Amino acid sequence: MEIFSDVVCPWCYIGHTRFAKAAERFRAKGGTIDVTMRPYQLNPDAPAEGEPLIPSLERKFGPNAGQMVRRVVDTAAGDGLTLDFDHAVSANTFEAHRLIEVAERQGRGKEMAERLFRAHFTDGLNVGDQDVLAKLAAEVGVEDGGEGADQLREQLDRARALGISGVPLFLFEGKYAVSGAQPEEAFAAAIDEVAERTGQTPITQLAAPADGCDDDGYCAV
Repeated sequence: MEIFSDVVCPWCYIGHTRFAKAAERFRAKGGTIDVTMRPYQLNPDAPAEGEPLIPSLERKFGPNAGQMVRRVVDTAAGDGLTLDFDHAVSANTFEAHRLIEVAERQGRGKEMAERLFRAHFTDGLNVGDQDVLAKLAAEVGVEDGGEGADQLREQLDRARALGISGVPLFLFEGKYAVSGAQPEEAFAAAIDEVAERTGQTPITQLAAPADGCDDDGYCAV
């Protein structure tokens, strides 16, 4: 299955964490599930040099920014995640996604994505900075030779072609979709259901959409 996400999307971080727990439950009872991280850029025009996240949110959402931040921080805390918006840096994520693509080919895609989520939301690092990315790659054990940009563009185009307009999105067998940061139990139920299904097209929603980030700018952090 594939997880479409952006490493600067808080609901993607939460959804990724919840799904990982559900997947482990499935494996613990004898199931097999392979996960591939797929790229999605909420703001492909963001500068690589980055800027403090809170001011950019305030410019975009005005007085609603604080309420949005408090809600997602509280929700993340319930899943054991620390989100530090005060020190987070808004930046372009193309190179971060390219690094995940490289990591996927080395069997470390999920680990690289998780480290990038934590770097952005907890450590206050600029995930658009090449030096930062090099250090994170070394931490995870990924050898990055700068390759993968063309493959990344193909995957970004594929996400658009599939009609994806918000993340996170969890795509099973190329046709069964779960969107948003669903509760762990919803993910567990979807995994079980997909394990029993065959031959259905096109993409079928297995749960009502939950919190996520979309192309209209909501939660494009």
